[in-house]
Amino acid sequence: MLAADPAAVETRLRALCLALPESGERISHGIPAFDVAGKMFAYFRHDHHGDGTTVVCVKTTGRDEQAFLIEADPETYSRPAYLWPSGWIAVTLAEGVDWALVEGRLLTSWRLAAPRRLAGI
Repeated sequence: MLAADPAAVETRLRALCLALPESGERISHGIPAFDVAGKMFAYFRHDHHGDGTTVVCVKTTGRDEQAFLIEADPETYSRPAYLWPSGWIAVTLAEGVDWALVEGRLLTSWRLAAPRRLAGI
C-alpha cells in the first residue's frame, strides 16, 4: 500500500535514520539510502518500479528471520525486490504504520551494518 503523504513519511524516516550514531544519507539507485560507516542499513522506497508500496528496506540476520517476519505479519513485512536474497526485508510505511516498530527495525539493521566499536551502543 502507498503512503498518502510520502514526503512526510520520508522526512520522518530520515529523522529516525540520521539520529543513529555516525549515520549518513546518500542517493543510491535513485532512492534515499542510509548508511553507517559506509555500509547501508536502510532504503526508502515509494512505488519502486510501480510496486504500489511505500516501504523501508532493512537488514535482517538472514533467511530464517525473513521467513519468520513475513509469516508472522504479512501486512507489515514483504520481500523487497533485488535486496531479498541478501537478507533484507521491506517494512510497510503506509497509513497506520507502527513507528515504534519501524524504529526498532532500523536500530537492528543499523547494528547489523555498524562497525563493532558502534554496534554495542
